[in-house]
Amino acid sequence: MNFFFNLRGTFVKQIAEDRPVAEAAMSPPRRSSSSHGDRTSTENLQKNNSSNSGVILDISTLKMAEVDSEVPPLPPRYRFRDLLLGDQTFQNDDRYQEEYSMDSTNAQVQVEFYVNENTFKERLKLFFIKNQRSSLRIRLFNFSLKILTCALYILRVSLDNPKDTPCPMCQNNSLTNTTETPGEIKWGYIFWVNRRVPVWAIQVTVALISFLETMLITYLSYKGNIWEQIFQISFILEMINTVPFIITIFWPPLRNIFVPVFLNCWLAKGALENMINDFHRAIQRTHSAMFNQVFILICTLLCLVFTGACGIQHLERAGKELSLFDSFYFCIVTFSTVGYGDVTPQIWPSQLLVVILICVALVVLPLQFEELAYLWMESQKLGGNYSRHRAQTEKHVVLCVSSLKIDLLMDFLNEFYAHPRLQDYYVVILCPTEIDIQVRRILQIPLWSQRVIYLQGSALKDQDLMRAKMDDAEACFILSSRNEVDRTAADHQTILRAWAAKDFAPNCPLYVQILKPENKFHVKFADHVVCEEEFKYAMLALNCVCPATSTLVTLLVHTSRGQEGQLSPEQWQRTYGRCSGNEVYHIRLCDSKFFGEYDGKSFTYASFHAHKKYGVCLIGVKREDNKSIMLNPGPRHIMAATDTCYYINITKEENSAFIFKQEEKHNKGLPVTGLYDAPSRLPVHSIIASMVDQATSYGTVAIDLQNPDPPEESSKLTLPTENGAGSRRPSIAPVLEIADSSAILPCDLLSDQSEDETNQSDEEGSVGSDFVKGYPPNSPYIGSSPTLCHLLPQKAPFCCLRLDKGCTHNSFEDAKAYGFKNKLIIVSAEMAGNGLYNFIVPLRAYYRPRKELNPIVLLLDYPPDNHFLEAICCFPMVYFMAGTIDNLDNLLQCGIIYADNLVVVDKESTMSAEEDYMADAKTIVNVQTMFRLFPSLSIITELTHPSNMRFMQFRAKDCYSLALSKLEKVSCSGPGTETVTIERDKGSNLAFMFRLPFAAGRVFSISMLDTLLYQSFVKDYMIAIARLLLGLDTTPGSGYLCAMKITEEDLWIRTYGRLFQKLCSSSAEIPIGIYRTESHMFSTSEASSV
Repeated sequence: MNFFFNLRGTFVKQIAEDRPVAEAAMSPPRRSSSSHGDRTSTENLQKNNSSNSGVILDISTLKMAEVDSEVPPLPPRYRFRDLLLGDQTFQNDDRYQEEYSMDSTNAQVQVEFYVNENTFKERLKLFFIKNQRSSLRIRLFNFSLKILTCALYILRVSLDNPKDTPCPMCQNNSLTNTTETPGEIKWGYIFWVNRRVPVWAIQVTVALISFLETMLITYLSYKGNIWEQIFQISFILEMINTVPFIITIFWPPLRNIFVPVFLNCWLAKGALENMINDFHRAIQRTHSAMFNQVFILICTLLCLVFTGACGIQHLERAGKELSLFDSFYFCIVTFSTVGYGDVTPQIWPSQLLVVILICVALVVLPLQFEELAYLWMESQKLGGNYSRHRAQTEKHVVLCVSSLKIDLLMDFLNEFYAHPRLQDYYVVILCPTEIDIQVRRILQIPLWSQRVIYLQGSALKDQDLMRAKMDDAEACFILSSRNEVDRTAADHQTILRAWAAKDFAPNCPLYVQILKPENKFHVKFADHVVCEEEFKYAMLALNCVCPATSTLVTLLVHTSRGQEGQLSPEQWQRTYGRCSGNEVYHIRLCDSKFFGEYDGKSFTYASFHAHKKYGVCLIGVKREDNKSIMLNPGPRHIMAATDTCYYINITKEENSAFIFKQEEKHNKGLPVTGLYDAPSRLPVHSIIASMVDQATSYGTVAIDLQNPDPPEESSKLTLPTENGAGSRRPSIAPVLEIADSSAILPCDLLSDQSEDETNQSDEEGSVGSDFVKGYPPNSPYIGSSPTLCHLLPQKAPFCCLRLDKGCTHNSFEDAKAYGFKNKLIIVSAEMAGNGLYNFIVPLRAYYRPRKELNPIVLLLDYPPDNHFLEAICCFPMVYFMAGTIDNLDNLLQCGIIYADNLVVVDKESTMSAEEDYMADAKTIVNVQTMFRLFPSLSIITELTHPSNMRFMQFRAKDCYSLALSKLEKVSCSGPGTETVTIERDKGSNLAFMFRLPFAAGRVFSISMLDTLLYQSFVKDYMIAIARLLLGLDTTPGSGYLCAMKITEEDLWIRTYGRLFQKLCSSSAEIPIGIYRTESHMFSTSEASSV
């Protein structure tokens, strides 16, 4: 009988309140002679509206208030003639009148609404000031006029000859006839110039236009204070440069009077600034403040130089004549503080002008530079923008974090850029805090400076999301701040960031990291979600029954080239470093050279022979018509060409080279040896693990995915009776292409396993006789996956869950009084969070044999609430007590002497410290104390910072530990030479991977799983596979993770390849790794590897 399990999601239904809808039926006023059709349409409208609950408003009851409001922009074809005469298009359209005059039922009345725009002044104001597009054209025209006047001034100077300058006030109307005294200033040359008639005519025309425009704008901008308008600098400059030319029209003798037209450059500067502002308003886009300030500074410098060059050149006409270029050269040399002295003004008016210009420059330019420097510093803090052009031509991802630490940044960058196809991607970091000094230093390295962009901003602001070009991003990673004291508040911030990103860019894939499992359902819409506490507690639980599960999963989700430790003198370090490069890859069966030949064969057969032939480990498969991944579906599953295969290998198949050495040997006539005949022969390019044949070594093999009804462990690796004597090596049964249907028994998950029913005494049978299989009736949070577990027939009373206090049901007050048959598992945590539920479920899963269930004792700093007790009271042998690990009495009372594993969970209150890396200080010291007091106890510790792993089980004088520390830092390149090649440079991002506590699975940090979220960008299946491995999710037909111990009696198998064949042929299990321990007789230290 087969059972299929469906994962039910939780739906949050939003019920909108029924509110009355107010509908306004606004009909235009009708003529008194309105037709019958108008009345009919009005009656129908009222009849339709009467069926809805609402209020019907008639236009006759409305009064238009005359209010100053923002006028909408003019239509694109709005002309100046229409502005003055009104829009006559409606009335003058003969075709329109003919069409509607033919039928009286279509007669309509034009209704015009005005809000103070019907007057001539308001229409002019609308055209010249209010409307963005028309005012932009006016400013452009004004700017062109100012530039034209400056060009005409330069033309007049180039055509001017001071000796031919006429003087209407002088005798004979000429300055050349006046007597000159040496050293005397020729004032006539200053007040009079030689202006040609065509130039004068153009200048007068331009001045007249400018004067009329200025007066019109002043009139339209009048707000009740005429003196404020008159004494504006722009108005005064306009009058100085236009009124004299207008006067010359009526008084011809003044046509050659000097007018400082070059001052129009300042008016052109103001017009250009206003024009740019209007332009950005019209296109609804803004330029940066840095651009605006740089533009203002450049314009100010140009105006100062142009004013100084023209003024000095004109004043020097009365002394030593200077050309316009010489004056320009003098201004550049003076303002650049070089001061060659080859060109200098000779008379005091020009010298006074230089003094004035220098004083103005000393006041204006420092203010401009100060503003520019301030904006530059602020832009450095904010990080600038990621340009739209780059976003459309280049690929980038956005990383949203609350606070960016150097460890988090390096983990993300090293893992993200470890994949070859992501080398051309850009990373845009969006963080609300100012960039850290260490992070700034890292981002200045050429390796990252060209690919990483830091933006200071909030993900809740659309402006900042627009700066990061979120809508064009390939993905958005939203990470939680795990170092916060209040982790719930940190999750709330993450949820808001995810909502904001989804609202701004609905098509951008979201990769969200959440801390608390109860907050996970808020971000269910994200493409990929990783809940830290779910993964953390599940891995810590599996570490108790499957040693070093945390290390195995960490290495699988960590990108490496498998080159770590290859120069180490230790064999286990070389093997361990080489095998750490194994990762999970996928490929379709029909496209694969590894698995293409196994179409129509069983999954177990394909897995064994692919490992035997190519050295790859096939662990899972997914049907084309099914979205769920199945890990080791067993011999019942027949491989199809459309299946997607998931396998473990050093590299993916596309990057593998195939060398068929056996065919070459056949061609040469050499004998062919199998890959598994000798331990020294290795598969083609990848190695899963190898087992050393040493009588002194023992260990545990991590076996993946066995069937729900496995046979006895003793029968899996039993020495065959036939061919087992003498010197001949015992043979192993072959793996069948198609499993024998008679050997496949129906799987009943709710039935008792054979090992729980047979071959056990009455005393052993009483251990699990009261347990049933089912789904936990109460879940502590929304979104938890239902898992079939061992449960109590009836819920235990809350008083019976207290280990250290007796109740009316029993009088036991410590673990010794209970007399447990199996070793205890003690969990030390600060409080009973909902994530702790995921620690209990894998240890009470249905596939765990009843007689092997370990009692679980929760040692909590604070007593749990009733909601948590309601969730765990259905599980057998789960207890709690209040206490801490630094209290020896609490440890003895909870049964640490009878415990096999002690799990120390990182406390939230210690995650935040003045010095970041000191957050683990209390935990490390307490664990070191227990390690000294109880050396045989297996202590599994969670740390905040992975770099603190080197302090776990610290021995100052242990030579072996010191050698591992040296291997972590440097590696020798050969005899007699040594290079400081850090393991990170060898392709590893886990510098601590050779530390014994990490390699043995005794220490774990949740930050090591950050790479799981990063890898899911390239491998979207990694989170699903990790959840299946850890037992967080269950898929119908999928297997699970378990472990079995290898003893000296099992060493007849000899090699890992033969072990693979034995498990596949006997119990259809797939081995995925080896955990080995070695006892050193000369030292107290241990070497461990996975």
